[in-house]
Amino acid sequence: MSCKVAFIGLGVMGFPMAGHLANAGHLVTVYNRTAEKAQQWQNTYKGNTAATPAEAADGADYIFTCVGNDDDLREVTIGDNGAFESVKPGAVFIDHTTTSAIVAKEVSAIATQKGFEFLDAPVSGGQAGAENGKLTVMTGGDEAAFEKARPVIESFAASVKLLGPSGYGQMTKMVNQICIAGLVQALSEGIHFAKSAGLDVEKVIDVISKGAAQSWQMENRYSTMMNNEFKFGFAVDWMRKDLGIAMEEAGKNGAALPITEIVDSYYAEIQKAGGNRWDTSSLISRLEK
Repeated sequence: MSCKVAFIGLGVMGFPMAGHLANAGHLVTVYNRTAEKAQQWQNTYKGNTAATPAEAADGADYIFTCVGNDDDLREVTIGDNGAFESVKPGAVFIDHTTTSAIVAKEVSAIATQKGFEFLDAPVSGGQAGAENGKLTVMTGGDEAAFEKARPVIESFAASVKLLGPSGYGQMTKMVNQICIAGLVQALSEGIHFAKSAGLDVEKVIDVISKGAAQSWQMENRYSTMMNNEFKFGFAVDWMRKDLGIAMEEAGKNGAALPITEIVDSYYAEIQKAGGNRWDTSSLISRLEK
């Protein structure tokens, strides 16, 4: 069934996600801080553009956001001309930004006061997952609102799961990033060791990827890592933001994250070397200087 949808934030993830919603037959209105990007989206897909988040959200059944960080989310929701000025009662607001659990709970409480539902729903799968409509969506919020929104979210997702109340989606994304950080560092060391030992890395990966060492990172990044190519996906700057959020939350719940702290410091080294926009697999660059 076609719904009226707003999508706020047309970065490398939001642009194709909004496109999938339009291709699914929904009536989509988009907003982006850079108006030219919104116009580019409209030239690519069928839909409308809006001058402000409030204008985009006006009358929408579902409002999606995919912006940069906590402050960006506050700006497009409760800031001047923010979407919360015009969201109608009974609508569902779905935020795909990776933020802190604190801001997710904060914004959710305001949404409840205004008579609509808020779901924190960060995603995993990277730019390729967004473009191919195969994202994994980790959701926190009310179950009824989740079930209402799930068919719409599935326009660009392969897996959509409710993890618990408000904030649980964001905390699950923190677990996701913690695991990825450790995996990429281990893969970097494994490839580096294989090369140093004179092994045929292609043959080594072919063998171990069939066993317990297999991972998405191994399957999709080992060859580019071997060639020192780091222009494929999630940037170091964004990973450091996410790991910072996870470590801050760990400071509150008492979790020990020794490996995460070390890997975060390695990413800091890559930033200092100018690799801010390299993808996360660039950890191997530290080992092969």
